[in-house]
Amino acid sequence: MNLEEYKGVYVFAQQVDGEISSIAFELLGKAKDLAKDLNTDVTAVLLGSGIKGLADSLAEYGADKVIVVDDPELEVYRTEPYAHGLSAVINEYKPEIMLVGATAIGRDLGPRVSARVATGLTADCTLLEIGDFTDSMTKEVIPNQLLMTRPAFGGNTIATIACPYNRPQMATVRAGVMQKIEPVSGAKAEVIEYNPGFTPDNKYVEIMDVVKSVTDTVDIMDAKILVSGGRGVGSPENFKLLEDLAEVIGGTVSCSRAVVDNGWKPRDLQVGQTGKTVRPNVYFAIGISGAIQHVAGMEESDIIIAINKDETAPIFDVADYGIVGDLNKVLPQLTEMLKAEVVK
Repeated sequence: MNLEEYKGVYVFAQQVDGEISSIAFELLGKAKDLAKDLNTDVTAVLLGSGIKGLADSLAEYGADKVIVVDDPELEVYRTEPYAHGLSAVINEYKPEIMLVGATAIGRDLGPRVSARVATGLTADCTLLEIGDFTDSMTKEVIPNQLLMTRPAFGGNTIATIACPYNRPQMATVRAGVMQKIEPVSGAKAEVIEYNPGFTPDNKYVEIMDVVKSVTDTVDIMDAKILVSGGRGVGSPENFKLLEDLAEVIGGTVSCSRAVVDNGWKPRDLQVGQTGKTVRPNVYFAIGISGAIQHVAGMEESDIIIAINKDETAPIFDVADYGIVGDLNKVLPQLTEMLKAEVVK
């Protein structure tokens, strides 16, 4: 493999039903930073059917080029045609870096594509940067490598991984950990239409029906204020205290893994390493000890307010404001005070 042939930072721009997923814009923001360090450009790879019109929105969020693979076989996500399409793009255009969102689609697609193009894949990354890699065997220092950081061993440690001898350097990245750039209205990208050809075979599953569920649950990743509860809340009934506070301040209730494991709240509301990564303006951590797995999912919040009866709880180390006390006493008083302010 001639590594010098591989240039550029590429992003798989996931779309569903003709709408670009938010993770694609987040990855483009990080891709711009990486491309600047490497003095190269950013390319979005868009797969689907009838999706060429989405290229401009990718340009506004940082794509210099957009490779469009448009084919009826790509109308609905299926592993085989999508893996074939993205693998073909990589083999044809030879990106140095390929980023994929760690969504349900990305977690299925990324490993299959990396195997087909004979490279490695670092999954569920929370940090990406360009730096030097030192080979532990030869002690050779290899510059300008993609250093991919992810939690390991259940979030108890952090591993930084490089792929110095194969290309592209591939990573799937968790939603919410990278930030979108401010969109540039009217920006245009060079659009490249490419179709490797799709021949259905027995690996192409047949979609018999698509059933879309409708839910009233707010996506906690979009919430500006989160009132999050942990095991210390004590019971599912006690979450009424958190719901009352959230109602007064226009917030959304979320929770820790312990709460989900106890069956008190659904997994869609879980914040943390095995849940969702959030960046609200205000994050209330109530009855949450502050284990590293949870903190990894909320430490980028603008303001963190912790309420815990244990003054030594690790959550206070990351909190901007802390209240040491019994939440059963603190929350009703806090809610009433805030309610009175709203009335004024």
